[in-house]
Amino acid sequence: MKPQKSNLRPIVVVTEGGPHIWTIVNAISDRLGPVSVILETPESKKQLLIGRARRQGWLQAAGQLGTMVLTRLGKRFFAGHAARMMAEQKLQTEPKPEQAIIHVPSANAPECLQAIAEIQPGVVLLAGCRLLSSQTLARIPCPVLNYHAGIAPKYRGMNGGYWALASGDAQNFGTTVHLVDAGVDTGGVLRQVRGKPAAGDTISSYALRQAAFSRDICVEAVRDALAGKLATSDPGLPSKQWYHPTIWFYLWTGLRRNVW
Repeated sequence: MKPQKSNLRPIVVVTEGGPHIWTIVNAISDRLGPVSVILETPESKKQLLIGRARRQGWLQAAGQLGTMVLTRLGKRFFAGHAARMMAEQKLQTEPKPEQAIIHVPSANAPECLQAIAEIQPGVVLLAGCRLLSSQTLARIPCPVLNYHAGIAPKYRGMNGGYWALASGDAQNFGTTVHLVDAGVDTGGVLRQVRGKPAAGDTISSYALRQAAFSRDICVEAVRDALAGKLATSDPGLPSKQWYHPTIWFYLWTGLRRNVW
């Protein structure tokens, strides 16, 4: 589909990157026009581990690290499955040659705010980046949206698709685009979509599967923001924040529920 021709203001996506994020960025640029990507440097594993240990304790943090390592290995082991998904769903999982990319150390760094000020976008979409501080958020003079790989507010935080399946709640395997506030995925819900994992999907591929069926809601939410027509809705769901599963929970749930 050709990009819409309009005089709408620029679009910015702030992200750490990844195949599932480029899938969404490319869908937006294909349908709405060029997107400027502000690419932040990912936090080091050491920083992540220390931060989680402070919040949840060292035992939980170590268990989560074990699952993260296993997930990384799984991506390599199941690379063929991901490649088939990309082909079947026609996913563009790499930046296009002409893609504008601005590198910053963090979404909360002055360089990020400077880039946004220079671009003067009509909307900023966060997708897989650090939680914005209240100070950073207050200095962005346009709507700030977030693509969340889970049905909010029931599955806020990490691995929303996995936790829906692991909780026996497969009907809420989906994603959300919401307004950004000071909380973790607590802003007003703009769009949601639900889908299904396919045979062979695991925690290593859920994010890509979710991105595949979420391209439309991301495009629609960004379009609404540019047109000044954002409207929130209440999903009527309980609210809970989730984290990475520990390695022992992950293995036990895989054996008991066949959710990997």
